[in-house]
Amino acid sequence: MLTRTASQSLTEQLAAHFAERIGDRLLAAGTRLPSVRQCAEQHGVSPATVVAAYDRLLAQGLVEARRNRGFFVREQRVAPLSGAAAQPAGAVRPPVDAAALMRGMFHSSEQPQPGIGVFPPDWLASDIVAAAVRRATVGQGLKALSLQYGEPAGDPALRRALSHKLAGLNVPAAPEQIVTTVGATHALDIVSRTLLRAGDHVMVEEPGWAIEFARLQALGAVILPVPRGADGPDLEVMARYCEAHAPKLFVSVSVLHNPTGHCLSPGSAHRVLTLANAHGFHIVEDDTYSHLAPDHATRLCALDGLARTIYVSGFAKILAPGWRVGYLAAPAALVERFLDTKLLATLTTPALLEQAMAWCIAQGQLRRHAQRVRTRLDQARARSVKLARAAGCRFVSEPAGLFGWVDTGVDTEALSLRMLDEGYLLAPGALFHAGRKPGTLMRINFATTQAQAFWKVFERVRAAM
Repeated sequence: MLTRTASQSLTEQLAAHFAERIGDRLLAAGTRLPSVRQCAEQHGVSPATVVAAYDRLLAQGLVEARRNRGFFVREQRVAPLSGAAAQPAGAVRPPVDAAALMRGMFHSSEQPQPGIGVFPPDWLASDIVAAAVRRATVGQGLKALSLQYGEPAGDPALRRALSHKLAGLNVPAAPEQIVTTVGATHALDIVSRTLLRAGDHVMVEEPGWAIEFARLQALGAVILPVPRGADGPDLEVMARYCEAHAPKLFVSVSVLHNPTGHCLSPGSAHRVLTLANAHGFHIVEDDTYSHLAPDHATRLCALDGLARTIYVSGFAKILAPGWRVGYLAAPAALVERFLDTKLLATLTTPALLEQAMAWCIAQGQLRRHAQRVRTRLDQARARSVKLARAAGCRFVSEPAGLFGWVDTGVDTEALSLRMLDEGYLLAPGALFHAGRKPGTLMRINFATTQAQAFWKVFERVRAAM
């Protein structure tokens, strides 16, 4: 809060307020600052004070003024990678600072944050984790597991347990086809670094995960956004991309898609696989939310039998985020290539934590824990949906899984700035588009939006816009 008794002037305080947020990357590159009038009303100062504060930010190189549009956080200027192809029609270069999203999602706060992408820690608190680590050290001891590298492909017991687990999803993956990773994001990175070169084209669902957009961009890939509907990706758009650009990959969250919650239909899955076989691209199926979904949900890897598909998942969302245990299951012909990429980046992965995870799976502890979380999430979702609708929000997709995709009726980028002043971090819809696309949508986390206190603040702030 700004105060007239402080040693700094109001102009200095206001400039420092925005500079701190930009420095902490809570305001991503390309974010529009409130208009002079809005900022003056919000902070209880004169328009002249706001203009002076914005001038300070301009002088510091933190923001830029765009004629007749306002003030924007300055974009990071990145030189194009050597050999990268010119962007084709339909392709976009994502301006969203994905690191800002990650920092913001895990920004410490005493109150639940509606925009985060994970369960609150108390949801995952369990004796299972400690018991699993104790069990893993029985016989071998902590020292034996710590003083040598583990198996390059991952702990054999975990890969056997994962093979059995995937069989329950009708995904046929032998232990030899599985490579463990440092979380699911690492698995996605291994696949991309192995199969892509700068200038290659990649189809990615939109709306989608901002981190995936930015990660692919950093590798020099050309992103081709594919609209995601209730049944699956827009197949006509995919077909046009295939004819025009010969993409190497299609990255899909087929089950409990983030942020919409949609699940792929069997018919759409069949047509996607037909395109992949006809045009020779691989499909990366990110099944991060598998523990929250029914086993019978349609998965591309189950229909394809890991022929042109690569399965990716992990356990950070459901059990132990700090363990960073993930994995990929791939066609046999690609496994050694993926393993080479893993070795170059991380050598191996922690045997102790992988053996502990293997015990959690084999003993049924993970399955029972996931069921408890799903039951609690069902109850939270019902409360959150009721409160969101009472607050005037409309769900643009059927509420399912951890996230809701809602229409607020106002510009959610502007709304998110105001809510940040109230201590709440939102996830505006622009973050889920490969190219910044301002709009009225936002993603909410059902586990953190079931309290009326948040929605009361939301209604008050929205009404003031």
